[in-house]
Amino acid sequence: MWATLEKLSLSPGAVSNSSQSTKMVLVAAAASVSTAAVLLGYQGLQRRNKNGRSLTLKKNKPTSDPVLDMESLEHISHDGYKQQQHRYQKQQTTGKKVEFSEELIQEQLARNIAFLGEEGVQKLRDSFVIVVGAGGVGSWAASMLIKSGVGKIRIIDFDQISLTGLNLHASASRLDIGKPKAIALKEYFREIAPWAEVDAHVERLDKDSAARLLADKPDYVVDAIGDLGTKLQLLKYCHENQIPAISSLSAGIKADPSRVLISDISETFEDPLAKVVRRRLKRLGVDYGIEVVYSSEKPYKIKPKKTSLPLTGSETPDNGYRILPDFPSNTKLPVLVPLPAMFGMSMATFIICKLGGWEMEPLSVKFRMELYQRLHRNLKALEETRFNMPVDNSNNDSDDDGNGKFPLNRHDIGYLVEEMFRSRSAISASMDKIAICRWRRDEKLSLLNAVVLTEREMERHLALPKDADLLEVYGKDVVDYVEGRYKEEEQISHM
Repeated sequence: MWATLEKLSLSPGAVSNSSQSTKMVLVAAAASVSTAAVLLGYQGLQRRNKNGRSLTLKKNKPTSDPVLDMESLEHISHDGYKQQQHRYQKQQTTGKKVEFSEELIQEQLARNIAFLGEEGVQKLRDSFVIVVGAGGVGSWAASMLIKSGVGKIRIIDFDQISLTGLNLHASASRLDIGKPKAIALKEYFREIAPWAEVDAHVERLDKDSAARLLADKPDYVVDAIGDLGTKLQLLKYCHENQIPAISSLSAGIKADPSRVLISDISETFEDPLAKVVRRRLKRLGVDYGIEVVYSSEKPYKIKPKKTSLPLTGSETPDNGYRILPDFPSNTKLPVLVPLPAMFGMSMATFIICKLGGWEMEPLSVKFRMELYQRLHRNLKALEETRFNMPVDNSNNDSDDDGNGKFPLNRHDIGYLVEEMFRSRSAISASMDKIAICRWRRDEKLSLLNAVVLTEREMERHLALPKDADLLEVYGKDVVDYVEGRYKEEEQISHM
């Protein structure tokens, strides 16, 4: 302690001549300084002894090729991290490749690895996705793809970020207003996943540029274009060149998140833009084979409001929305901010699962209570006439049959149609005029003995002998499919 006092330019003699209170103050101060010195020394020793807690260079790599150890970020100063970021950005402008620790990349993708497995995430990292349109839908799709591990992404958009569209964009801020959307996303992705290869093209995709912009064999193409003519050109090119594509239809004048669906373009309903796209693609020789995200919500609840703002970007006169009642082509469609983001995230999720090997069977339609009621009534009538099941028809929509409950209620019918058989015939996969009947006629009706067929298929099925061999009649694939659905449902019911 006296040594500490000497460092404070106070001799022991001087201290002895001072008052007792002054002595106590000086002793306390010296004790505090000594304690602080011991603590700081101990903490410094701890930092030196911790392995992997500093910014390091890969072994056998030149010093100009840094690897940022992300685990150390919480143990280094903010200024140190910013210096490394500045160093990285400087190397980006010079074209030098920056390498990153594979262990740390995997840690950043750990949640996806836990879901898809290492093999699934590696497929994503080896994949190449093109996003055409970087606005309210495309920016969210691209962001989710990058954050999920897609290794290469190309963004194509000729438009710039505007104040009116700022709230729709996934990453833009006010500082980005006036900046090309594709460039803004590329800069954002550099901060999120700098190891990913991001290619930005500030130009409009058309029939002359399609071959060049869609080159290099993409694993998937995201159509987030608002202009109908360009959308049709893109989808036709992808279909003709067998490039997997998923298209976003209209999120305008929609608000119900529970109505957002994924299906083939041929199976869409309640979406005027989908109707136009279907018809025009049909003229171009494309009837089906293009997946779309759309909303089944009826878009007629909002009255149009004329705007003095000029139409820009994707809001061209040929936007396909003139078919909406009271919405001429020079009117901007109202858009609720979360809906485009949901469309983009749905597209990204679908692609991630497809490329990552996660089996997915999107429900093509839902919320069709009128259909379920009709199927339920028809099934009750069939059971009464064909199988002599006593049914109380005083109220055709009732679940009661007079002797208790009818084996299946309307909710069961909806579950059977949507969840078990995906709204399709178990024999032909057709969605046209579906019906429900027993699968094995000699067994009682139940959720594990009801099948979805077309009306004609049902007539032929019911005309079979009661002891007919279904394997011989329909073949192994059909029987295995139906029995597999029952087995899956039985397993779920016991979970």
